[in-house]
Amino acid sequence: MIKDASTYFIDGCGRCNLFATDLCKVRKWSAPLHLLREILLDSGLNETVKWGQPTYTLKGKNVAMLFAFKDSCGISFFKGVLMRDDGKLLVPAGENSHVARLLKVTTSLEVETAAHWIRTYLEEAITLERSGAKVPKSNKQEQVPEPLLKRLAVDDSFKSAWDALTPGRQRSFILHISAAKKVQTQFNRIENCIPKIFAGKGFNEY
Repeated sequence: MIKDASTYFIDGCGRCNLFATDLCKVRKWSAPLHLLREILLDSGLNETVKWGQPTYTLKGKNVAMLFAFKDSCGISFFKGVLMRDDGKLLVPAGENSHVARLLKVTTSLEVETAAHWIRTYLEEAITLERSGAKVPKSNKQEQVPEPLLKRLAVDDSFKSAWDALTPGRQRSFILHISAAKKVQTQFNRIENCIPKIFAGKGFNEY
């Protein structure tokens, strides 16, 4: 993964084999991403790189992040669930995410049209972070898939490594393993995840 934000806007995040090719999603959305970056930098937030993505922080705390998907690009607000969304532009990050909210665009014109709201959202996100506002904890408990329970029951070293993971990292593996419909595929995914689990990393960490 990249470690310098400028590289992201030229070649992508470095998390897949499309890095530095014209098939990279970042290159696809190059124009709107550059405009979004300008607005983010104007907000006074510090630009850094986390998980291969340009991340904008306030005193070391994550406030917003740029993203590039197949169908769109935009800004992810880490505490978006607490934001008012007066412009009705934010959407949940996904069915398994109850905190982050996304502002999606596909063209430079959309960025220019929404620039006022983007700056308003950033001001609100910064104010929330300064206030120390905490996001509500999710009441949803992910069900641990049976193959994972079986592996934990028979492998003490694996269980020790699993128990040492943060709840968020455990959840990332549970979601990945559970997404497979076939039991054998779930077992295969567990085996593939073992190196990361013993390394103390989450499924999406490299």
